[in-house]
Amino acid sequence: MKAFANVNPRDPKHAAELLADARAHGRAAVVAGGGSDLLGLIKERLVTPDLVVNLKAARGMDRIAADAAGITIGGQVTLDTISHDPTIRERYAVLAEAAASVGTPQIRNTATIAGNVCQRPWCWYFRNSFACLKNGGRFCYAAGGENQFHAIFGGGPSQIVHPSDTAPALVALDATFRLQGPHGDLVVPAADFFTLPRVNPARENVLKEDEILAEVHVPAPQPAVRSTYHKVLDREAWTHAVVSAAIALEMDGGVCRAARIVLGGVAPIPWRLPKVEAMLAGRRLTPELCARAGAAAVQGARPLARNGYKVPLTRAMVARVLGELAARA
Repeated sequence: MKAFANVNPRDPKHAAELLADARAHGRAAVVAGGGSDLLGLIKERLVTPDLVVNLKAARGMDRIAADAAGITIGGQVTLDTISHDPTIRERYAVLAEAAASVGTPQIRNTATIAGNVCQRPWCWYFRNSFACLKNGGRFCYAAGGENQFHAIFGGGPSQIVHPSDTAPALVALDATFRLQGPHGDLVVPAADFFTLPRVNPARENVLKEDEILAEVHVPAPQPAVRSTYHKVLDREAWTHAVVSAAIALEMDGGVCRAARIVLGGVAPIPWRLPKVEAMLAGRRLTPELCARAGAAAVQGARPLARNGYKVPLTRAMVARVLGELAARA
């Protein structure tokens, strides 16, 4: 492992300034939130930093603040804290459930919301140091190789899937992210934060090298909103979603007034389904309509040689979760 220096910034702005200064002097700098993903990347020499900017002591980044406008979650708030926070559990169940689904209790005690949203892909070619598109190379080896867990939507030229559980939930909740740079901050809708490989195959989001995800704001939900997160795993152990869905429904009795449906595990970004949302709006969620919504959810899917099973899995999951959520009192 390459030797590196560690620095503890005072606050998010100071962190961004340290990143910018390192870049200006030709030094490679990375950000550590909880550090669980970063440690693996460093051990595998996928990143070789000169400087680690450790956010654990940065002021104001480990707080949750709720008011009439919604809730603000600091980037350093852990997933365990989010999963147990009473306000989040009551008003934003989809986010609490997504946070609770991540890894093991040990990981959730360490991992942060910003780190989970910004984690790098877990494609085995990338994580095993192949010179792929994510690692400075020219090819996506998964396109014609081992692609059982890769994209069925939005792939090309890289076929990765975004690994975050909380990202689909935040997109479904219409959250915004505050990005802190050395010269100020920028507020970005969660839906616009993530980028497809065709934009830049080496990156998964719009963060610049001298910016950090400082906090997340989730607007206050409508009183009749019901939400949930469902995750399908390939084994009953720590792993990422094969397929997942974050769904928020604004209900009036049995009638859906509005819907937000975002898939995980199927695309390089959280994959929203606006056409499915539109077909549900203003209608009673009968079993027949839920089944049609499931079928519509996989329209346009382009599975690879080894991941075609994700199509029927996604179709059935969306139909089932919609029906279960609509039936809740």
